[in-house]
Amino acid sequence: MSGDEGGAGRLPRLRLDELLDELQSRIDEVRGSRDRLNGLLEAVMSVGRELDLPQVLRGIVEAAVVLVDAEYGALGVIGDERRLDQFLTVGVPEETSARIGDPPSGHGLLGELIRHPEALRLPELSDHPSSSGFPAHHPPMHSFLGVPVRVRDEVFGNLYLTEKRGGGEFDAEDEAVLATLAVAAGIAIENARLFETVRLRERWLTASADFTSALLSGATEIQVLEMMTDRARHLTTSDVGVVYLAGRGGELREALVLGEGAAEPAGAQPSAGGTLAAAALAEGALTTSPDLAGDPRVSAGAGRWEGFGPAVAVPVGKAGRVRGVLMLARASGRPPFTDAETAPLSGFAGQAALALELEDRRRDSEQMALLADRDRIARDLHDLAIQRLFATGMTLQSARRFVDHPEATERLVRAIDDLDDTIKIIRSTIFGLRERETAGASPGLRVRTVRALEEAARTLGFAPGLRMEGLIDTDVPRPVADEVVAVLAEALSNVARHAAATRTEVSLRVRAGELTVTVTDDGVGIGTAPEGRRSGLRNLAERAARLGGTSTARPGEESGTHLEWRVPLPPDA
Repeated sequence: MSGDEGGAGRLPRLRLDELLDELQSRIDEVRGSRDRLNGLLEAVMSVGRELDLPQVLRGIVEAAVVLVDAEYGALGVIGDERRLDQFLTVGVPEETSARIGDPPSGHGLLGELIRHPEALRLPELSDHPSSSGFPAHHPPMHSFLGVPVRVRDEVFGNLYLTEKRGGGEFDAEDEAVLATLAVAAGIAIENARLFETVRLRERWLTASADFTSALLSGATEIQVLEMMTDRARHLTTSDVGVVYLAGRGGELREALVLGEGAAEPAGAQPSAGGTLAAAALAEGALTTSPDLAGDPRVSAGAGRWEGFGPAVAVPVGKAGRVRGVLMLARASGRPPFTDAETAPLSGFAGQAALALELEDRRRDSEQMALLADRDRIARDLHDLAIQRLFATGMTLQSARRFVDHPEATERLVRAIDDLDDTIKIIRSTIFGLRERETAGASPGLRVRTVRALEEAARTLGFAPGLRMEGLIDTDVPRPVADEVVAVLAEALSNVARHAAATRTEVSLRVRAGELTVTVTDDGVGIGTAPEGRRSGLRNLAERAARLGGTSTARPGEESGTHLEWRVPLPPDA
């Protein structure tokens, strides 16, 4: 009787122990779910706190690895042509990543989620039909879990997790947790994108405001172009920026290059086509290229763009009044320009065009004042100087008959001839001062020289000094005048590109049947000139040799370079 009672008493205790064990197991499960839920909430909050997109993406992968207890994690960002544009990994050492080589582009199993953006869970990823194996040095991976990351209705990328810790498989709860994190990640990515867009727009507005400040301070055209190129290059993280100026006939001349890795500008050599800038000018709108070095539209000087990939070109100005083209390029392998980066570029270039237009108006006003001053000088020379010289010559000529000494008579004749030559020089100067461009008329060398210096001032950033002496328009024939204009353009282009000068003086002198062109600057000097400037000096020497003259370049008296170009003039010029 007592034994039966003892056995009956143990049975309830056994059932109670089982119930307690089951209760403890349920409590552990609830605690685990609570801890995972807390971890998920913490991950969502940590991802949402970041506004820098690269940090957001890395935080998403790190949180996913911790939440589902995976060994490895990755986030693939989908780019153009539905391929992986970025691939961020967690868990793979940097040394191993370097040995593996290039990141995946979206083939095989990774491409399965791109083609079918739905959750994918596998106990053994090598058994999937789309699995294409691993490259050399890749760590072994078996279990797999992947979910898409959406930003609104757009699939931004995919989260990939492999190797459940402990050798198990990813379960439905892991999939649910990861899918929840992917939703939060999409919101965080969109916030980061919006923040980056606002911040970028603010930077563009600040750069445009700087144009206004520069205008009010009287900036020159070259200063405005440099500011435009430098700001655009930094705001778009471009490696090089190039400015092409448009001529009257629509031809483009490369005027400014900023950045590393690009060759020197082509100087005064115009190009009507064969460049991305020419394509943008023809279309009258922003034009992009995924690969500048391999773009079929880039045929002129394509070799100089070796090593450059994504590029964008935008006209500076509006239809009918395009001042030039701004081109920005990145090195090969860097990501292409996004719409968010290029959208403000057209407005920015338009602001620069307005700045250049205002600078033109200011220069035209100064030019009108200069021309009015020239008219006054020419009138004074004609009404006062020439009349006085002519009267002095007549007086000396009438006094000859009162002089009996032969040597004195000879001196009087020489003085009268000198006065005649002086009157001719002054009349030639008056003609140059008063000459205007008229339809069908060919301007003289004086006017062409002034125009060449005005054109060079845009690149130099300051106006060169000019001195002209002798019968320049009368004694210099047209073919020689053409060479002189080309020599000035080449010499001043060399100064602008290589000398780093703050002052330049130009002199044209006609004397004793010889034309002498002198260009001096206060720059770095001929001894430190790069190959580009030396090749320009060779061109000048060849031009002089064709006309039977010489061209020499030597260091200046204090600093810089002294260039002297001499050619003989025909006796009957």
